[in-house]
Formats: sequence, C-alpha cells, structure tokens
Amino acid sequence: MTSELPATWPGADGAPLSCREKLKVLAENHRELAQVMRDAFEDAVLMGVDEQAMRRILGEMVQALPSPKRPPR
Repeated sequence: MTSELPATWPGADGAPLSCREKLKVLAENHRELAQVMRDAFEDAVLMGVDEQAMRRILGEMVQALPSPKRPPR
C-alpha cells in the first residue's frame, strides 16, 4: 500500500478533477484512511493475524463497498 497521494484524481469522465475544494477533501480523506488502515493492519499483525490474510481482508472490505451512485438492493 502506498500512502502517497495520487498525482491526479480521475473524474467519472476520465478527466482529472481540478476543483481545489474537492482536491483538499480527497487529500484529507486519503491521509486519514491511510493512517486508519496502517493502524488496523499493524494491530492485527502484532496480535497474531497472518499478514497476507489481513491484506486480503482489507482488500475484500474495499471490494464490498457499495456504490453511492447505485440504490441499495
């Protein structure tokens, strides 16, 4: 996992976002999420969870996120 911000944030149309406020919120969210993920990962591994299993679990959590653009079923 990289904790560096992406060089650009692609919009739905493929063009990079340029609104400063949106970029500011995205950067803040990225920093906060990176820290929470690091903390959760470190805690799990230090408590004995297999490192690769924890990476898989975190990845599965991301894959299971519902889209805010689709109504729930």
